[in-house]
Amino acid sequence: MSLSLDVNPLREGLTRERAVDPCIFVIFGGTGDLAHRKLLPALYRLHRSDLLPRGFAIVSYANESLTDESYRETVRGSIAAAGSYLPTTGSDWDTFAEHIYFVSRGENNNSGLLDLKNRLAELDPRIGTEGNYLFYFAIPPAAFASAARDLGYVGLAKDQSGHGWRRLVVEKPFGTDLESARELNRVLLSSFSEDQIYRIDHYLGKETVQNILVFRFANEFVEPLLNARYVDSVQITVAESIGIESRGAFYDRTGALRDIVQNHVLQILSLVCMEPPVSLDADAVRDEKMKVFAGIRKMEPHQVEDYTVRGQYTGGMLLGEKARSYREERDVDPDSTTETFIAAKFYVDNWRWAGVPFYVRTGKRLAKRVTEIGIQLKTVPKILFGESHRDEITPNVIALNIQPDEGISMIFQAKVPGLDYRIQPVKMDFAYESAFGESAPDAYERLLMDAMLGDAGLFSRADSLEATWEVVQPILDGWRIKNTSAYPYLPGSWGPRESSDLIRRDGRGWRRL
Repeated sequence: MSLSLDVNPLREGLTRERAVDPCIFVIFGGTGDLAHRKLLPALYRLHRSDLLPRGFAIVSYANESLTDESYRETVRGSIAAAGSYLPTTGSDWDTFAEHIYFVSRGENNNSGLLDLKNRLAELDPRIGTEGNYLFYFAIPPAAFASAARDLGYVGLAKDQSGHGWRRLVVEKPFGTDLESARELNRVLLSSFSEDQIYRIDHYLGKETVQNILVFRFANEFVEPLLNARYVDSVQITVAESIGIESRGAFYDRTGALRDIVQNHVLQILSLVCMEPPVSLDADAVRDEKMKVFAGIRKMEPHQVEDYTVRGQYTGGMLLGEKARSYREERDVDPDSTTETFIAAKFYVDNWRWAGVPFYVRTGKRLAKRVTEIGIQLKTVPKILFGESHRDEITPNVIALNIQPDEGISMIFQAKVPGLDYRIQPVKMDFAYESAFGESAPDAYERLLMDAMLGDAGLFSRADSLEATWEVVQPILDGWRIKNTSAYPYLPGSWGPRESSDLIRRDGRGWRRL
């Protein structure tokens, strides 16, 4: 069943009530994979949508020795690879390219940073960017602290004139455990103030994730249901069909718990659980999310085997081809115990959600690529339609689909046409692309635009970042103390059998996706 909507079929997308200030977008690691696959194509799309200011420049800072022109050619290649609908010839491209510059870090970082400072000082008055610089750390996480310190040391973290703004965007992962996250925050805050720091999680830029607040708080029929009186359980699935690809060195030190649960999953959970904020101001929203993180029940080390399941994909056949096991992947320890899958059960111990289990699962090489929030309501009393129809009545489900097909669906009961009372569940679907005439904007477009606007609503604050690590750290400690195993699972499956046992012990099952 499809959902008919009375909406304008044309999506206005990323238009804003106010314009972006003139600024220079400085990419640390501008020759890397993140810059070429995500950042530069996103900036080009914003340029083509006329959402960037006239006074705008991109300055890449990286190890290679490139001229402005040779770097522009590498960017042209990246834009072309991002999709044929992005032209790399003509006036749009020429205007964009002429605002791209390159500064080499060289062998001596101190001299490289001085070269960067001098280049910014030269470009600023010529382009008219008014001292506004946005620094983006597209570099390995181990380099975040030293890069932030160095920016402070050379005087780039603050505009000495007091007229311009300076902002810093930091990619995940934010630390590898609670202690390192606290230390990273301490170092960042020694050079930048909290209101200058934008800790980015690209999941929060996805349209459906942002729409959770609208769906909950702009619809009278939804919000009264979202509490322990009516909700039986909530499932959050973040599944990938691919393996770790070329990320072996990173992933083997990280694992699924750190890579996905500590950030993506807990951020999604907080949006489902939070109370209505007093406004959509960044800190008002983040204050309510912080209360959710504080309310998540912390596990004791002896509980981890009751509340979590670790898994690691093995080799096998996938879509008719042989797939390597995780331990056979490049840059992975042949004896690695790193989890590529985790299932866990959480509770949020507050008035609204007391006693409602939140089941989460995420992994690589699973049956399909899908991210979904499934909110299952409690079952109605099954006495009205007689004994013969008891098994036909299934619980209502509100499902928020985050990827790949962004939208919302609801499962409810309907009478099958006929003379008797046959009952069957049906689905009512809302899909962004079909309802609004085009697909949702890329998450990085949204987040880069917000960072340039100074809107921190979709970015993590220091206290909430540490709070999510306080949830995850006891699990890491428990796995270490208990020496828990990562159970094997076949590629193309939904994880190890033990993950089904985790939820089956509570008389429930994972949703079929």
